[in-house]
Amino acid sequence: MPPASSMQHASETPIELAAVLGGTQSTQRSVDLKLLTGVAVLIVAVVLPFVLHTFFIFQMTMVLIYAIAIIGLNLLTGFNGQFSLGHAAFYAIGAYTAAIMMDKGDISYVWTLPVSAAICFVFGFLFGLPALRLEGIYLALATFALSIATPQILKFSLFEHWTGGVQGLVITKPDPPAGLPLTQDQWLYFFTLIVTFLLFAVAQNLIRTRTGRAMMAIRDNPLAARSMGINTPLYKALTFGVSALYTGVAGALGAIVLQFVAPDSFTISLSVALVVGLVVGGVGWLPGAFFGAAFILFVPNVAEHFSKGLSGATYGLMLVVLMLVMPGGCAGLLRLLRTLRNAASSANNG
Repeated sequence: MPPASSMQHASETPIELAAVLGGTQSTQRSVDLKLLTGVAVLIVAVVLPFVLHTFFIFQMTMVLIYAIAIIGLNLLTGFNGQFSLGHAAFYAIGAYTAAIMMDKGDISYVWTLPVSAAICFVFGFLFGLPALRLEGIYLALATFALSIATPQILKFSLFEHWTGGVQGLVITKPDPPAGLPLTQDQWLYFFTLIVTFLLFAVAQNLIRTRTGRAMMAIRDNPLAARSMGINTPLYKALTFGVSALYTGVAGALGAIVLQFVAPDSFTISLSVALVVGLVVGGVGWLPGAFFGAAFILFVPNVAEHFSKGLSGATYGLMLVVLMLVMPGGCAGLLRLLRTLRNAASSANNG
């Protein structure tokens, strides 16, 4: 008796069978391409700190940190449909948690990450509960208020003993583990790279699970999701908490790398920058976070290089041009290139 797969193929026409085989080969090529791209990116990421100057190593570390925050924002906005202009507040909570633990408690920087993550998750979850009644621009306005209030709270005299008030806190740059022939900047780069890889892998797996599908169902049609038995309020609040967790870890790493925290570093400008990074990288596409992070770190410097007096206007013009050319961000550009490649391949085969 022939195997089931053979019987299935026997019932198909030659054209259908060719289409199935062609689709399987195309899927396999796509998987191989993604695997090769991932390995190439990993090799480049490992080699970079040995060929770059110290300042560029610092900049690449900041790109990874911003990428973590944008991944968190992408989970909230790109995969759950909730809009936030308040993620600078969660970034500040993570940064101050790490700074206070290191400065006041003399605790190792490694332990600041899980503590910052837990505190930010709780804050995000609790903030997400009342925000359940708000959607769209009204939710954006509520998170905007959170972003505006946070620097003022950090300067409040009642918390000055812990936060340092307007002056902020200065912390010591950690040394690499004994025996590793790395400088402090190289070690912080690799430490941040490991954390980024872990959080990226967790986010990728999260959106492929039942939880991720529920998040996207709520984004696409909340009423239909509720009718299918999905606990919409719980998933929304949890997504807010997870998004805040990612941003808090980014904030803690930012404090460790910069060795300094101050209230005016976490204004609404940071929240807007994270949203810009999200849109430039592509809403709903996690790898785009790295492109978006590079954009918000390097492009303002490029704009200032063109015109120091009109750097803001130049940056805005570059952003407008980019959105006209790539309305879907880097994700949209890749989709367009993939469509053109498939069209060219079909034309050649035809």
